[in-house]
Amino acid sequence: MAVNVRVGFKLYLITDRKLAARHGGLLPICAAALRAANETAGEGAIAIQLREKDLPARELYELACALRKLCARFRAPLIVNDRIDIAIASGADGVHLPADSFAIADARRLLGRSRLIGVSTHEIGEVGAAHGAGADFAVFGPVYAPLSKAGGYAPPRGIAALRTACHAAGPNAAGPNAAGPSAVAGMPVFALGGITAARARALAAGAAADGEVAGVGVIGAVFGADDPAHAVKSILAAFSAKR
Repeated sequence: MAVNVRVGFKLYLITDRKLAARHGGLLPICAAALRAANETAGEGAIAIQLREKDLPARELYELACALRKLCARFRAPLIVNDRIDIAIASGADGVHLPADSFAIADARRLLGRSRLIGVSTHEIGEVGAAHGAGADFAVFGPVYAPLSKAGGYAPPRGIAALRTACHAAGPNAAGPNAAGPSAVAGMPVFALGGITAARARALAAGAAADGEVAGVGVIGAVFGADDPAHAVKSILAAFSAKR
């Protein structure tokens, strides 16, 4: 079962096994990322989303079980993209719903209150709707042009849109489950798309002022890095620098 159902993480690491294969493999990179996050910011600073849409159900389930064991070792949440059945069967901590997936209310009936529900959002109105429907957190983006996608993606929304999205999520995007004295009622919002350590620092210093942005989501910045552990440490340190 879930080892951590609080949205206290700051780094939301979204898997890409094809990209990871060129840099050491998915499970080794995830292990290095989890270890680096714990060393840099303590337990609970990172969550992993298993997002491998093209895998057959059995392979996806086996990978989810392997990641569940790995995440449990480091006391980090495991979130499964879209597949509620895989999340439940593997003992994951929650699901992440794409825009065209289950309604949040339907997912909640299947998952109960013990598991997290995250949602993908690209428009301001989607953030407010997710908050109203009871999502535990939202990912908003792309804020910058994605590092792991070469075209064919929505244009960057920018920092101003991110700030507005955070306000749409409630009084403080850090949310009721977030760690720290600034947490008040609201739904945590994570910035996704083109995140680097430098941009994470800018978010922390500017658009993330007063805890408006709960954290950052990354794919290519870690799975495409020559040194994934160093990338994780750099991003977490940068995002936490002025918070």
